[in-house]
Amino acid sequence: MIKTTLSSFAKSIGFNSQNYIPKEGASFSLFRIEVLSGLTVALALVPEAIAFAFVAGVAPLSGLYAAFIVGLITAVFGGRPGMISGATGALAVVMVSLVMDHGAQYLFATVVLMGILQLLAGVFKLGKFIRMVPQPVMLGFVNGLAIVIGISQLSQFKTLNAMGQLEWISGNTLYYSVGFVILTMLIIWLLPKITKAVPATLAAILVTSVLVLALKIDIPSVGDLASVKGGLPIFSIPSVPLNFETLKIIFPYAFILSAIGLIESLLTLNLVGEITNKRGGASQECLAQGFANTVTGFFGGMGGCAMIGQSMINVKSGGRTRIAGIAAAVFLLIFILYTSNYIEMIPIAALVGVMFMVVIGTFAWNSLKILFFVPKSDALVIVLVTVVTVLEDLAVAVIVGVIVSALVFAWKSASRIRAVERASVREKGAKVYEIEGPLFFSSTDSFLELFKPEQDPDVIIIDFAGSKVIDQSALKAIEDIADKYNSFGKKVKLRHLTRDCHRLLSRAGQLVVDSDDDPDYGIAVDYDVKLGIFGR
Repeated sequence: MIKTTLSSFAKSIGFNSQNYIPKEGASFSLFRIEVLSGLTVALALVPEAIAFAFVAGVAPLSGLYAAFIVGLITAVFGGRPGMISGATGALAVVMVSLVMDHGAQYLFATVVLMGILQLLAGVFKLGKFIRMVPQPVMLGFVNGLAIVIGISQLSQFKTLNAMGQLEWISGNTLYYSVGFVILTMLIIWLLPKITKAVPATLAAILVTSVLVLALKIDIPSVGDLASVKGGLPIFSIPSVPLNFETLKIIFPYAFILSAIGLIESLLTLNLVGEITNKRGGASQECLAQGFANTVTGFFGGMGGCAMIGQSMINVKSGGRTRIAGIAAAVFLLIFILYTSNYIEMIPIAALVGVMFMVVIGTFAWNSLKILFFVPKSDALVIVLVTVVTVLEDLAVAVIVGVIVSALVFAWKSASRIRAVERASVREKGAKVYEIEGPLFFSSTDSFLELFKPEQDPDVIIIDFAGSKVIDQSALKAIEDIADKYNSFGKKVKLRHLTRDCHRLLSRAGQLVVDSDDDPDYGIAVDYDVKLGIFGR
């Protein structure tokens, strides 16, 4: 009885044992790979979380707590096993002005509201709209994000001078740092060719750290960024006035953060899905992200979303189940509580080397080749999304890419409409226009240009068997052409229109000829003939 109840509860929250235990079985070796992959991810999360906290203008522990809480909750309940979530730069840059103008407490309140909005997106299953993102946009997103990750790592080669300003490191410090970055990358590249017993990324970090400590080489380490040491996150309601004025301040930020977070998370979900051959889970990911951010705001975290870099580290280190994500969050908490002194010794160069390998693995190099073979419009979208991602941010880039792709599709579809003219077999002296191609707002002008009212005979048959009437603009164009022929005293008959077209054509409805083989697709909107308005 208890077992059955627990099983039902587990299924109700999306728990699947296959997400936690690999299909090959719960062998120790597979479990070890998952745990070691989680450890590797946790090590890479530390400097990222600290750096993004600095960008947002909050304490380093706010970034680390967000990485722990968001990472743990999404690992357990998220839509895709193998994904890693935490504090991200895409969100941090939006938070800067809020923190500067109103303080960290307003940020925590914003993160709570952000989570609620994401929960609503999950409840109403808005995540499914990620399917509308075309492949060229995905390629541009991946390439742009790879470039952004690479550029962000360059800041690790800067340090504070005596005036408190950032400046590039130089001399032996720079040479040693670059050398260890290259060494880390070489180990990650070569080790899998020798053995896969230990994740190459983890081995590279350990080897580089040991060499730097043994040779007493003075290069920047994690401890130079900030102290990792801290206690357990403490529950606290954000200290902000609970009134409409506060809502006016935080809602715009919460809306933007929730949108950016979901877009980045859902695109990462698709990317990880392509690698792990998994599908679906968009709505579940929205719910998990929303729950995670709502909780994070009450524990002093800066909020977060999926991290493509760490997700790539995880899946390429062998992490395929939820165990790796849970392990990463647990290790991160252990670092904060007990082993901060050791983590702070890790050279930044080792972690930069790891991220550069992520950049190389993330960038869609095949897209450079296909730019010369795909349609020019697709190539334009790939380049455009890449550039906008680098110059602006991910959300703007994806929106721009989708809009441009939609406009290109509309333009191409508009050019596909044409008419085959022939004499009618059934009605002597009548002329038939057989319409081919979709009829919608973008193709109505081309549709109207197909006809010759002055030259045509007295009876015209317009056959839509090879076409599809999509929107109100199409219906308006049909009525306009019917009115045009009527003005010349000529009769028009409309064939093979759907039943709702019969009903929606207010003026030309009497011209529709019923047929047993009329199509049955639906028009995208409902049209009130009397009021002339559209709904649904």
